[in-house]
Amino acid sequence: MQIENIVDRRRPGHFRFLGKEYGVRESLTAWGFMAPAVLLALVFIFLPMLISILFAFTNANMMTIDRFDWVGLDTIARVFEDPRVGEALRNTLYFVVGVMPLQFGTALGLALILKHVIHGNKVLRWAFFCPVMLSLAVTSMLWMNLLNTREGLINTLLLAIGANPVAWLENPSTAMPCIIFVSAWQGAGYQMLILLSALQNIPKEQYEAAEIDRASKWRQFLNVTLPGIKPTMVFVFITMLIGAFRICVQPMLMTPGGLNGATMTMSYFIYNQAQEYGNFGYSSAVALVYTFLIATVSLLLRKVMGGDNQE
Repeated sequence: MQIENIVDRRRPGHFRFLGKEYGVRESLTAWGFMAPAVLLALVFIFLPMLISILFAFTNANMMTIDRFDWVGLDTIARVFEDPRVGEALRNTLYFVVGVMPLQFGTALGLALILKHVIHGNKVLRWAFFCPVMLSLAVTSMLWMNLLNTREGLINTLLLAIGANPVAWLENPSTAMPCIIFVSAWQGAGYQMLILLSALQNIPKEQYEAAEIDRASKWRQFLNVTLPGIKPTMVFVFITMLIGAFRICVQPMLMTPGGLNGATMTMSYFIYNQAQEYGNFGYSSAVALVYTFLIATVSLLLRKVMGGDNQE
């Protein structure tokens, strides 16, 4: 009797799913719009991910791609024994530790400036965001020319003031700092807009109350501004961290070959193993281990920064 009542209450052209009623035409229309995106995601994202995970447990190679063997965890174990992986991981951590505070500090500083600038705000916002619109390849080539040892603008200026030119991208001790600076310069504008939006959402009454209590600007920044943008800061930090761990294009273009390992990052190493040497199985194993590492670090960072607390 209860089932019959449910059937009787169902409107024509509708169906029930998980206790809710949906229109057939609306559902088909929604799936029609979603189908191209879902199909593209399956073909170009999820299917390659699945193939990469499967390759991680094989000895697949470009020369024997049609006859590879299942080797289980042997390829994974090889990742932890390879000294080149350790060197690439150290270079990546060096980049992450260097670029994170520089890029975030630049983004936050620019956001604070734009918050208080009235005249020319839109022009400055566009100027600060402009590098983000450039592709990584264009940015890398631009700074390669500026940092060129013989004909670069920076060394030309050094010669004009009587200083000696510097081999910025040819010296292992200066190449990675240059890559860190270029990456922070190119990406800070994106985080700037996100932080600026968070700063503008802080109620003015909180600053007025702090001024009544005679709090200095620094105390207002510590006790009002930072707590007000904390959830946004967690989001920015995690996205920056993931992006920093994925660094590949800049060292690949600015220092071809990785300067004998001095600028060889993990993503560059994975690309190099697959594209240059054809070791699809090994590169997939490195990528799988590296993905788990990034996910673990991101979760720990969220826990440490209190990302679950939205108050």
